[in-house]
Amino acid sequence: MPNKSAWFAIILAIFLSSCDSNQVFDEYKSVPNEWQKDSIISFKVNPPDSIKPYNLFVNIRNTNSYKFNNLFLIVEMVYPHGRTIKDTLEYQMAKPNGELLGEGLTDIKENKLWYKGYDKPFVFDEKGDYNINIQHAMRNNGDINGVDKLEGITDVGFRIETTSK
Repeated sequence: MPNKSAWFAIILAIFLSSCDSNQVFDEYKSVPNEWQKDSIISFKVNPPDSIKPYNLFVNIRNTNSYKFNNLFLIVEMVYPHGRTIKDTLEYQMAKPNGELLGEGLTDIKENKLWYKGYDKPFVFDEKGDYNINIQHAMRNNGDINGVDKLEGITDVGFRIETTSK
């Protein structure tokens, strides 16, 4: 049977997750040790509404061992009827002095990065399952080939929020 501190942690997690009224979908997948160049992290989403607008985010958890000040991602959205949209996105991950951006008091920082909805809310206009595929596209300066093993990324997530627009 869990001890008192384990019960407290479980209750706190439930309480904190119930306070997030904008959340429609929020899921993370762990990256074991290093994010391999060819490793694609996938999420299957079935949005509740095909008319309502949403904001979409890629969430990244990283540690102090992340040595870049930016992050390039290839994000692919596969619609239920087969249409595919693929975006190459760049995010700033550190200040010019090297201090990592993101939320967190420990050496793990959480970054909520815009995917769709920042200029106008996104509408899932087809009913059914959408597949979101996320892959890193990092390169060292001057190198043609990508970084084979990206260190410092611990988790990759995808989040959908309702919007008031």
